[in-house]
Amino acid sequence: MSEWLVLALAMAAVSAVVLTIAVLNNRRVAADDDPSQTPDVIEYMVMMIGVVYAIVLGLAIAGVWEGRSAAQEYVRQEAQALHEVSARSSVYPAEVRKRIRADVDAYVAHVVRHEWRTMAEHGSLDAEGTRLLDRVRADVTDYRPTNDHEAESYQPLVDRVAAVDDARGARGQSAGATMPGVVWFGLVIGALVTVGLIFTLQIRRTRRELLLAGLFSALIAFLLFLIWDFDTPFGRGISATAEPFLDLFPGVAGT
Repeated sequence: MSEWLVLALAMAAVSAVVLTIAVLNNRRVAADDDPSQTPDVIEYMVMMIGVVYAIVLGLAIAGVWEGRSAAQEYVRQEAQALHEVSARSSVYPAEVRKRIRADVDAYVAHVVRHEWRTMAEHGSLDAEGTRLLDRVRADVTDYRPTNDHEAESYQPLVDRVAAVDDARGARGQSAGATMPGVVWFGLVIGALVTVGLIFTLQIRRTRRELLLAGLFSALIAFLLFLIWDFDTPFGRGISATAEPFLDLFPGVAGT
């Protein structure tokens, strides 16, 4: 089932529950009850709790979005460093250059076709990707330059391989969920409290009040879904993509 369909169903269900409770609660109110007599302190408390929860939601969304953006940046750095390794190997003899580029292409193909799915499903890297990167490193570090021009390119190539390894490690650390369970507990409880407090304001069965109550609860559900979707940078709908690899290695990643 599509995540967006799940979102639509969840928003509809939350709104339906809130409206049903509002209608049933309204039947219990006496005919002479005056909603304008709600104590000011209750209105103030509802307002303050709503403001505090809105701040918490904003911080949570900013946090998971920052994590998603950082994960995408790690992918870009890794792809760019691999591209530099492939390009700078042009100073080496044809046999060495061909071997380096073939191993770089094999690593990129594995990341895009297989390791990406592993990160989405298990939140971690796989051993095959590590083995392929080690082979690229061996290709670069085991070669002994035969002239000054090759010697000048040797250390930059080694540095680029180290940058690939660093970016890959950071990508692996970003593959799992970023929000602690205790934060999710606070967000869910806060949502229940915030939505529940609107009933203290004695909502009537007018179309305007019911519409606002339904939209408010649907908005809370949508924001929680947004946080959940961003929480795993490589695993859900709005996730980091392999676009940098596809752009820099179209012949490898696209086949």
